[in-house]
Amino acid sequence: MICAGFGARKGVTSEAVLAALDAALTMHDIARNRLNALATVPRKRDEPGLTDAAKALRLPLIIADEAAMRAAATHCLTRSEQALAATGLPSASEAAALAVCGPAARLLGPRLTLDGVTCAIATTGRQS
Repeated sequence: MICAGFGARKGVTSEAVLAALDAALTMHDIARNRLNALATVPRKRDEPGLTDAAKALRLPLIIADEAAMRAAATHCLTRSEQALAATGLPSASEAAALAVCGPAARLLGPRLTLDGVTCAIATTGRQS
């Protein structure tokens, strides 16, 4: 499984979300069609930019479980004071991606930040 986790400021556009996603995928040499899901934190479940991007990609936007994100937080590569204040997590996008991929998940690298969107890629498989 390959999942892109997102954090975003309120009101971001789906274009900004897709641009951040494409930049993160390019960083890891992964094509869009290899993605299985998008993930975010519960407080962003109704953010139009995220929901519209998921619809455009025809992928589920999975709302990560709070307990799974807390468990995944120790595996985050980034520590953002803003994310800590807002969510209690060192990185909302990294924790969401890890939580959705499950206990065996790993991040392919630290999150990417672009135009008010953070995007992190997690996987349960080996990078190829």
